Amino acid sequence: MVRHPFWRAVRRNPNATLLAVQLLSILIYPFLDSDRSTLGRSLFSLLGLVVLVMAIRAVNATPMFTWVGILLLVPSVVLTVMDGVTGWTQPVHMISDIFHLLFYAYTTISLIAYMFRDDKVTTDDLFAVGACFTVAVWTFAYAYSILNYAAPGSFVAATPGENRSWIELLFLSTTTMTSTGLSDVVPVRPVARSVVMIQQIAGMLYVAMVVARLVAMGIRRHEHFERS
Repeated sequence: MVRHPFWRAVRRNPNATLLAVQLLSILIYPFLDSDRSTLGRSLFSLLGLVVLVMAIRAVNATPMFTWVGILLLVPSVVLTVMDGVTGWTQPVHMISDIFHLLFYAYTTISLIAYMFRDDKVTTDDLFAVGACFTVAVWTFAYAYSILNYAAPGSFVAATPGENRSWIELLFLSTTTMTSTGLSDVVPVRPVARSVVMIQQIAGMLYVAMVVARLVAMGIRRHEHFERS
């Protein structure tokens, strides 16, 4: 069976696909994000979960870690579907966000392990840098969402109200992770500020350890070609 060149490229570069879909999700989510559109957010979350399953398959994790991912994925999918269909209450939203947080954190660790597992830099390794970064952004966004339910008023913004929308929390996570500081959403409670500080540190460490290592690997590869 002859595969289309597009699908062959997707198969060879799963992290490029993951990164592209994550970025596309950012563009389409504002059209799904609404206080009256729980189904819209559920569809968006399910899309993200499907993409992350592709990422887990791409990193070739050990069987133990694969089972960990499945154990976190199944309740996340079930809670997301039920939330979209029945419109459950805030405690169920928070439980769903907890499983999403754990699953995204697991995927972030898996992608980092994927990038560190050998000394060769491939095209997909470079895309994995961006894919892992966006997955980490989603991880902290779910952490903020949990705080949003557990401790209303943890974040304030230009729009009134104690609870922030998902797109506001994702925006906060993105600006914090990139250290741009452009978000109009501000943590005001101690726990919320602590989580934001942890993300700021994580973002700096990510650049220092992962990106710097990939650059060093590329330099070593270039020196190896020059010697040979």
